[in-house]
Amino acid sequence: MATPTDTAVDPTEAARTAGRLEPLHSMIYFVPEVGEELSALGITRSSAQYFAQRAAPMGAVGPGVVAATFFNFNPALIARSVPAVWSSASPADIVNGRLRAADAALRRLLGDEVSSAAVTESATLARRACEGATGEDRPLYAAHADLPWPDEPHLMLWHAVTLLREHRGDAHLHALTSAGLSGIEALITHVATGKGFTVGFAQQSRGWSEEQWADASAGLVERGLLDDAGGLTDAGAALRAEIEEHTTRMSLAPWRHLGVEGTARLAEVSRPLSKAVLAAFAVDGVFAPGSPRAAKG
Repeated sequence: MATPTDTAVDPTEAARTAGRLEPLHSMIYFVPEVGEELSALGITRSSAQYFAQRAAPMGAVGPGVVAATFFNFNPALIARSVPAVWSSASPADIVNGRLRAADAALRRLLGDEVSSAAVTESATLARRACEGATGEDRPLYAAHADLPWPDEPHLMLWHAVTLLREHRGDAHLHALTSAGLSGIEALITHVATGKGFTVGFAQQSRGWSEEQWADASAGLVERGLLDDAGGLTDAGAALRAEIEEHTTRMSLAPWRHLGVEGTARLAEVSRPLSKAVLAAFAVDGVFAPGSPRAAKG
């Protein structure tokens, strides 16, 4: 089992590097290539495609498992796709289709850079960081970590960033539940930071009605976390900051394994690659103005 090797890694820098890398993975939820691959397998609805591609590494799991690990989706929305989606295509076929989509999308978005030294170095460093991650209490990360590593550097990079993203994501859910937030409350408070989805897209994509959103928001107002206008109070902002700090603390192992110099180098060499894929996120009405391009919850 890998163990942390460099406790001098700055947690803030580690979190910043993770955030800068994330578009290299998260583009898969916005590019047309994945829709084409999964439609060819008989999965045509966008919500079903999302649930299928992200859950497939766990196998043909039921809606309860998906709701628990995805967290901020309405379980009723998930139940309309899972487990029915597995009758359209096997998890293995979905995993392979997703990898083909990542290949095609990265080749399109990166152009000639897809075979560059920067991609190879980024892939090597990101994979090395993954060697420091473990799967305890991280079901989505563990499922993706069981998949074989791709051979081509651009796909190795995509897979490594996927692992780092799910490793941090599982830690994030731990932080949210420790803070006493339900899935919809986590989503509402994240939207209220202005750093993620717009209200309309969050409701539509996560399957929450305006009534459910209003009821949950009222509960957060009663708890002193939201004001009457839907903004975070000082207590709400402090709670969200604590959640991010908790998440980062639980996500440091890969970056300590990579070390200060390796983390800094990965941030430097991958920055132009991440910027190149941001074109995939240019969807009107999805993200709040000025927010990062990959919201979580």
